[in-house]
Amino acid sequence: MIGLLRVGELAVLFLSLSVVASPRKFEVRRNDVITISGSSYRLEIFKQGFRFQFERPDGKVLVPAHSSSGLQIGAHEGPLSEVKSTEVVAIRHDEAVFRVTTLSEITASVTIKANDDFVQFLVKPDKEGHYRIVLRTRGLSPAFGLGDHAAFGRTDTDLTGYANEQMRANSKGAEAARLVSNFVIFPKQGFAEVNVEPRVKIVRFTADENAQGSKYVRELPAMYYIVGTPKTIYQRFLEIRNAEGFGVFKPKYEWFGVGWEAWGALAWETRQQTVMENVTKFLDLGYPLRWMVVGSGFWPRYDENLQATTSFGMWDQNLYPDPRQLIDYFHKRGLKFIIGLRIAFIAEGPFAAEGIARNYFLQENGQPKVFRIAFPRKPVYLLDTHNAAALRWYLELCKRWLDYGVDGFKEDLFGYGRYDLPDDKINPVNEELMKLGVYVMGRNGYLGSPTDLQRFDDFNYSEDQDRGPINGLAFAYSGFPYVYPDIVGGTLASSQSRNLPALRDPKLKRYFMRNAQYASVNPSMSMGFGPWNFADEEVSRVTLAAARLHDRLGPYIYSAAIDAYRTGFPYTLTPLPLAFPDDANVYGLDHPPRRSYEWLIGESLLAVPLYGDDYATAETRDVYLPEGKWIDYDTGQHYEGPTTLKAFPLPVGKTPLFIGGKGIVIEQRDGRLLAFVYPIVTKTAITFNHPNGRKSQIRLNVHSWARGQAKVMDAEGREIDVAHERGALVFALEPGHNYTIRTGS
Repeated sequence: MIGLLRVGELAVLFLSLSVVASPRKFEVRRNDVITISGSSYRLEIFKQGFRFQFERPDGKVLVPAHSSSGLQIGAHEGPLSEVKSTEVVAIRHDEAVFRVTTLSEITASVTIKANDDFVQFLVKPDKEGHYRIVLRTRGLSPAFGLGDHAAFGRTDTDLTGYANEQMRANSKGAEAARLVSNFVIFPKQGFAEVNVEPRVKIVRFTADENAQGSKYVRELPAMYYIVGTPKTIYQRFLEIRNAEGFGVFKPKYEWFGVGWEAWGALAWETRQQTVMENVTKFLDLGYPLRWMVVGSGFWPRYDENLQATTSFGMWDQNLYPDPRQLIDYFHKRGLKFIIGLRIAFIAEGPFAAEGIARNYFLQENGQPKVFRIAFPRKPVYLLDTHNAAALRWYLELCKRWLDYGVDGFKEDLFGYGRYDLPDDKINPVNEELMKLGVYVMGRNGYLGSPTDLQRFDDFNYSEDQDRGPINGLAFAYSGFPYVYPDIVGGTLASSQSRNLPALRDPKLKRYFMRNAQYASVNPSMSMGFGPWNFADEEVSRVTLAAARLHDRLGPYIYSAAIDAYRTGFPYTLTPLPLAFPDDANVYGLDHPPRRSYEWLIGESLLAVPLYGDDYATAETRDVYLPEGKWIDYDTGQHYEGPTTLKAFPLPVGKTPLFIGGKGIVIEQRDGRLLAFVYPIVTKTAITFNHPNGRKSQIRLNVHSWARGQAKVMDAEGREIDVAHERGALVFALEPGHNYTIRTGS
């Protein structure tokens, strides 16, 4: 299954992805081996067992064939059966068609469509019915991806050994996999794969098998294998997602600044007065807030049938007597105002009857199905988002909130784990909201990025703290680059009666500070529980510094987000194996007890936050610096990579960043954009994407970094005034202007 697409559209979609280049080559050798050649691979198909393997153009095996059969098919309830025989039906310009028969006498057609960088497999049994279908090669390692499924209950990001015969979104407690992808990349091999299937999937990444498939399906129409560098792979993955109907959308600038969430600050005790007082206090203390979320308690509380995020346009008039005034107040302070939103309608609520009458809700046996989920607490109906009329109706209801001045929504459907729902149950809503320019924070989703931010599941003091960095890295590997690691401090406001230590406890204070510093080097961060509650000068100072660091880097991070949107590559949070796939030292950094959680931000910053379950006691980390020059962000000290800085000091309060790569970082200071050009390389170029949509190019071509030798010139040849800070050459950056840095006059 591939969302709303029809199988007959696949060929058109595939051809739209193809690059007009050298034609793919098909040939049959020895009557039992069929070779398909692209520019970056050679696919060998062995008729016995329909085994297949990928080779490099020079014949070196890249992905070895499975030992017995590359394809398994089974009836809905029957065992999986391997292929026993294969016939060639047709070989055309860009596709080959085969007829296979399994040991259990199931016959099926297999169509392979070829592109220069990837191939698509389509497997369709001859007889009508529901099947399990699995394609597989021999095992590969290491493997990365799978969204939330790679985060919960795991100790590192490597998926080797992971197997799941029932992979789907589940939203169950400690395994709350709601942002789902079955994209997997093998950076060492330069290989990736994705089975485009929003329902139940099969995945196995063992020593013997690299397998993906689907359950309860008529066919397997969209299994892709991609070959190339990580940047090529993510570019093709982006094209595949957009073509298959799981689009990636351009995110909005404000989300990459510092936010505020009522749930972390006030829990259920939100009201107009407390929201205004709390956010205002953050602002008055110098926190550079750019967005805010009131996700709880804004609905009418006097009637339990209205206590939901689908109380469209209805506020609790006692607690929120003038919501327009509240929203206008924060707009004037420069914040985007966001509220909670779900597709769950209370069965006895004000909109249920209309939805039932028009068949807008998910059904079972011809009747609207009643669900019991975590919130709302009463029985609910769920919107059938793949019903075009239902989707239009829902968007019209959303406009009731937008008419108040609400800028967007925090989507957070959860607690549905007992039900078999498709992973893309929310995608259509978020896609349409993004098309309308609405600000969207997403928690559920499949394969695409139809949101501005991709939020972790609640990440609290009581959690395994290693889950956070692993979750963020897994999102990035999976093509979800707009990572938001939840509220600094989690839900301390709602947890004061849950056996937490007293606020004076040193461990709790250390948790809060480390959490703030970790969040500061993520694509987005937010505040909630007021640091002033600790009555501790260090907590207040470190937390504010973390928020200000993130705000300074906001335009730089957003420029990386635009690059991610255009290329698919996770520039906002790049795991080192994607940036340095041939460096053996970048693999296994996150394995315990090392916990060297590292990633690139853009092309010039390396984040090395000290975080994990040892946050309360750890003061150092082994920091790996890949090839090239690196500069400590705070001290300006230079290092030459590749090298490991053993037991590198990272005390609370130290900025967990190194400058390297292209060595050009854009920061905002006092309303101005400043370019910091560090003495890393002598020749490079960057394109900076301004928040207003304009671009600036900075070209670097210097012979000497001796102070005073390098000059900055604008496009008209005028010399620009410069300053020096932490060893960097600094100058003001004007939107749309281009600059050249060179030596001499």
